Amino acid sequence: MASMTVEETRRRLGRVGAGLMVPIAPADEWRESVRRVEKAGYRSVWVNEAIGGREVFAHMGVMLAASERIVVGSAIANVWARHPAAMQGGAAVLADAYPGRLALGLGVSMGAIVEQSGQKWERPLGRMRDYLDQLDASAAMAPRPPVPFPRILAALGPKMTGLARERADGALPATMPVEHTRRSREILGPDRLLVVLQMVIPETDPATAREIIRGTGLLNIPDSPYTSALRGLGHGDADLAGGGTDELIDARFAWGTEKTIAERLQAHLDAGADHVLVTVLGETLGSMTEQFERLSPALTELATRV
Repeated sequence: MASMTVEETRRRLGRVGAGLMVPIAPADEWRESVRRVEKAGYRSVWVNEAIGGREVFAHMGVMLAASERIVVGSAIANVWARHPAAMQGGAAVLADAYPGRLALGLGVSMGAIVEQSGQKWERPLGRMRDYLDQLDASAAMAPRPPVPFPRILAALGPKMTGLARERADGALPATMPVEHTRRSREILGPDRLLVVLQMVIPETDPATAREIIRGTGLLNIPDSPYTSALRGLGHGDADLAGGGTDELIDARFAWGTEKTIAERLQAHLDAGADHVLVTVLGETLGSMTEQFERLSPALTELATRV
């Protein structure tokens, strides 16, 4: 049976959320953006973190203070960016101040990113297991929010997904095919949250959409855990070469009309996702927010659980 935290989070998140993933923008722009996303009907808004860049708890605090009802989540809070006790305490303070409106997504990041910060990369599964032990040990010193916040692990491989089932409230895989969502649900079982990050490109021309995707460099990150996860789905060297075949790109990224994009989100939901976190490409926070507003009529039809 799902815990009260899982059931309450499912209810609050609904089906569709917005991911505002840009490197930096003035605080006033973030305040305006979260208000617009909330008004457009999205049930959650998620932000990411760079070590030495935007600090995720300060950032989420700005977003929570500027909005009224929307759930604010981290996708992800980097475990290499802070001590476990600071992670637990930061999340607990915000959850206490804004009951029921915080979702804590945790992740181990990638080796290249961690080493750029001056730290030594460790095996991700062991690192996360030890980190969770220390989170649990520090919980007694942190505030006790009236509504417990969910702890969700960024998970691409089956072992990390299994750890999410054992030690967290759920998993958060990103930019993977629908088949990965189905397999993640099988590992998690029915009693854990499954939040799926799906990048969308509102472009109807196939060649243009694929060119945009390849131009981001997201497909060519060294030692990417996405490569291992895709191999686990049966994709070989020929599929992955040059950033991926057209077929693989189409399976990982949703492009096309609003209706086509909504159908991809529905496919993830049908495969077992509780909530689809949508991200869009944009050079500025304002341009990303405009895209979410244009997409909202099609996407927020999925927002209420059935």
